[in-house]
Amino acid sequence: ILLLMAKEWTLLVLCGILGSGLSAKPSWFKNISADLFKSPGDILVGGLFPINELTSDLSKWVKPDDLECNRISTYGLSLALAMKFSLDEINSKENLLPGITLGFESYDTCMQPAIVMRPVLQLLTKESTEELDVTCNYTDYKPHVIAIIGPSNSELVPVIGKLIGFFLMPLISYGATSDMFSDKETFPSFMRTVPSDRWQVVAIVQLLKQFGWNWVSVVGSDDEYGQKGQQQFSSMANVESICVAYQGLIPVYSDPVQAVNEILNRIVDAKVGVVVVFSLSKPARNFFIEVIKRNMTGVWVASTAWALNDAVSTLPGINSIGTVLAFADITRPLDLFTPYIRELFTKMEGTQIPQQPDTEISPLDNPCSRCSYLSQANVSMVEIKLVQRSVFSVYTAVYCVAHALHDLLGCNATHCALNPKTDNVYPWQLLRSLQKVSVDLEGVNFRFDKEGNPSFGYDVMQWNFNDTTVLFDIIGYFYQNLTINKNNITWYTKNGKVPMSTCSSDCGIGQVRRVKGFHSCCFDCIDCKEGTFLNGSDDIQCKSCPAGQWSTLRSTSCVYPIYTYLDWSNYESIGLILGGILVLVSLVWVGALFFMHRGTPLVKTAGGPLTGLMLLSLAGECISLVLFLGQPGDIVCRLQEPLNAFFPTVALSVILTISLQIVCITEFPEKSSDQLENIRGRGSLFVILGCCGVQAGLCGWYAQEAPSLTQYVASLEVTYVKTFLRCPVEPMLNFGLMLGFNVMLALVSFMATFMALKPPGQYNLARDVTISTLSYCVMWVMFIPIYTSLNDKDKSIAQVGISLLSNMGLVAAYFFPKCQLLVKHPELNTDDHFRTFLEGVPPTPPEES
Repeated sequence: ILLLMAKEWTLLVLCGILGSGLSAKPSWFKNISADLFKSPGDILVGGLFPINELTSDLSKWVKPDDLECNRISTYGLSLALAMKFSLDEINSKENLLPGITLGFESYDTCMQPAIVMRPVLQLLTKESTEELDVTCNYTDYKPHVIAIIGPSNSELVPVIGKLIGFFLMPLISYGATSDMFSDKETFPSFMRTVPSDRWQVVAIVQLLKQFGWNWVSVVGSDDEYGQKGQQQFSSMANVESICVAYQGLIPVYSDPVQAVNEILNRIVDAKVGVVVVFSLSKPARNFFIEVIKRNMTGVWVASTAWALNDAVSTLPGINSIGTVLAFADITRPLDLFTPYIRELFTKMEGTQIPQQPDTEISPLDNPCSRCSYLSQANVSMVEIKLVQRSVFSVYTAVYCVAHALHDLLGCNATHCALNPKTDNVYPWQLLRSLQKVSVDLEGVNFRFDKEGNPSFGYDVMQWNFNDTTVLFDIIGYFYQNLTINKNNITWYTKNGKVPMSTCSSDCGIGQVRRVKGFHSCCFDCIDCKEGTFLNGSDDIQCKSCPAGQWSTLRSTSCVYPIYTYLDWSNYESIGLILGGILVLVSLVWVGALFFMHRGTPLVKTAGGPLTGLMLLSLAGECISLVLFLGQPGDIVCRLQEPLNAFFPTVALSVILTISLQIVCITEFPEKSSDQLENIRGRGSLFVILGCCGVQAGLCGWYAQEAPSLTQYVASLEVTYVKTFLRCPVEPMLNFGLMLGFNVMLALVSFMATFMALKPPGQYNLARDVTISTLSYCVMWVMFIPIYTSLNDKDKSIAQVGISLLSNMGLVAAYFFPKCQLLVKHPELNTDDHFRTFLEGVPPTPPEES
């Protein structure tokens, strides 16, 4: 129990200490003046704030004083109070401007050019008078104030900026962001504590590029801020390859409903998913009222002018518009501002009796007559997000003036070298000091660049919808470059993913864009054809491949071709090898069988020793076919076709000699017995040598005329990435003569024997010659049309295959019948059964019955 009590007392003590610390007020709060818009001082600073809103109809404006601003703008009033707070805080610091008091005069602009001129003329009047002198030299002219804080928007600066610039009086805006004011020749004394719209445009463009959005619309308010922002965005978007599908302006001074509906119709027609809204808060509110009515959704990129404005974020149904990404000036919270306002309103509530507003009082004397009703109940107006983020810009502007005066007056911590009560201090002198000032405020170093722009950028924020309220969550920041945390973004889309906003999908690899219409983002994707390539993603056309290289469809580079061949492990090669082995086995078996029966009548009739030469040549052809397999080379290609043509010539020339013997016996019976021996001896040898000699000559001619493989490959027109490489079969005439000579030998043998009579009761040798040569002729004649229609790989396979088949045809038709007789009917292997061919006795036709 004692321990619990001790803990409770400890907590109470801590709470008391913390509470007392939090409730402590700075001592200077006691000296707060209840006058909201004026305060005397040794040096005066002017202020221009939108304290009221326009309540009269501009279309009915006839007289200069017809305009009325009778509705209080709590936002503008809060900014005016921020200036009062800043000056009171500065005056409380004895080391900033020791012995010198800064006073101020704040006036209402009503955000109207016609209204703002009156307070500006008042601020430019000669010191301690209400007269504006016209002189020849304004160097020694001392206006009512030494600097002006304001105005709040870009619409008013062109109206007053040049006039104030003539006096070189510092005009430090806390809200005018148009980049046109960076022109120091036109606006020499303009400065600001918010970034220029040029940087805002850069930030927005970088945001769009982060998510790949290149098909957008931009909507601006029809005023200086919106027009310039829209123009700058469109120009920079074009440079960064972002297409603006549509751009429209929201009317500011007339009924916007019809114009907004037209804008929304055009946005829908353009089918964009992202809309940049570069607008002041009031036109933006009118715009989104119609968006909500239409139940439109998308991604809305908010400019700083309305990004945090309650007039837009509190619209009923605003949570249905989709995703809002916003840019807001980088600021710091002012911890004392809200307590200061509470103290101020408390003092006003206790010391003043509210009175009915006097409409006869000039706005120059009292810009807010109804402000006398302010009390602690109104403190909440300065606690809203927009005000809390905006007051820092006013605070910074006032402190820059104070620090510049510190330098201009030669101040240290205790006194100043110049005294404004006795020494003349001019606005143009302060301007030079402001251009060099560097201030550290709330952990932020602030300075002006040569164009009068500040040294910081923006917070990137998202609107997160929580029931009926909007939370402004920071998702990144921008200063010259955008840094964003994509994981912190909640996408208000159907699938919760990043939406797309492109006119055309990105082209694939090896595709070029062909623009259609007027926008570069709308295009068709065209494939780079074979033989061309896309060198870079930004190229507008495909380039042709260099000589000796090629590419496939949609390539990004060209390559030297790859050549394939009949590898030993290919299925086709294995099949051909097995076929060759089968033929060789047949030849070996026939050769062995004939060798065992050498000297018998059958073997003598078949050709005797020449059958061995025939079998060896056929075997040589089978073996030479291996030259078609494996990687080709120059030597291989020189031997491939000649050997394939020469070996069959030997076999066919042997068959030709036998055909001549049959012709001699059947056609010249009376001389056959005398000449047969000569034909079989030297005659056969001469025929074989003659045929082989002719074929050798044709083969040599072919080898001489044919290019080497190296020359052939070098001369090829490369139109492929990968292709089959075979030995060049050139010239085709020589190739045809080699093969044709063999066909001619077979054809002569066929013609010599197909009409020969069969010897009665004897072996029919003519039949074997006829069938074997006929099969050879048919195969090679059929080969010609087949060969010409095939690709290179199939040509090689077809030639090897037909060679094996023709060899097998000769073996089967000429030798197998004889082998059958030797094996099955050895009793027929007699002189009597082969008498006609052994002795040259012509066959006797069978008698007719």
